[in-house]
Amino acid sequence: MADGTRNLIVRHSVGERVTHWAVAMVFIFLFLSGLALFHPFFFWLSSLFGSGQFMRFLHPIAGVALALLFYPYAIQVWKDNRWLPADTAWVRNMWAFMRKQHHPGETGKYNAGQKLMFWSMVPIIGLLLCTGIIVWQPWFAPRFPPGIRRAAGLLHAFCAFVMFVGIGIHWYAAYWTRGSVRAMVRGTVTHRWARFHHPAWYREVTGRNL
Repeated sequence: MADGTRNLIVRHSVGERVTHWAVAMVFIFLFLSGLALFHPFFFWLSSLFGSGQFMRFLHPIAGVALALLFYPYAIQVWKDNRWLPADTAWVRNMWAFMRKQHHPGETGKYNAGQKLMFWSMVPIIGLLLCTGIIVWQPWFAPRFPPGIRRAAGLLHAFCAFVMFVGIGIHWYAAYWTRGSVRAMVRGTVTHRWARFHHPAWYREVTGRNL
């Protein structure tokens, strides 16, 4: 796990990084096109994708692509996202941690905030996929009664908003934690970064005590 030539530790494999950025790009498209479809005020965003008709065609296909990208990845990393007693302690001291008044000593590969983000995305992406299929014109929507379509549309919009907020917090936290973005771009972190932010994971991958 250690990179001897540069004294770095591999944190994310190439496959993990490619999937992560693919999910991010698909989400950005879905968010912008979803806003354009949600309210006429935002319909000008459709010009970013050529035309409103082309955007309407691509949006549900991108939604299916998001699920196909995310769930195989989730199966690979779910063990690292299991909730542990150390995560409960992290949540309990979250505000002190943000003020740098508390340092979590048993954080694994992912901290509690990252795990909460992961486990929120598991059901939300599934709900977005299911509700999106119900309102998918002209292929599936005519198969459902109007009341079901309206309810699915509202739930779809609500889940999209929750996911937008969650990913916004995720991006801010990554920017706030110096070195996190580099880890997802280059795949590696320094020993010092790993010891400080994810000490339990550091001990696991290096066999060293802090």
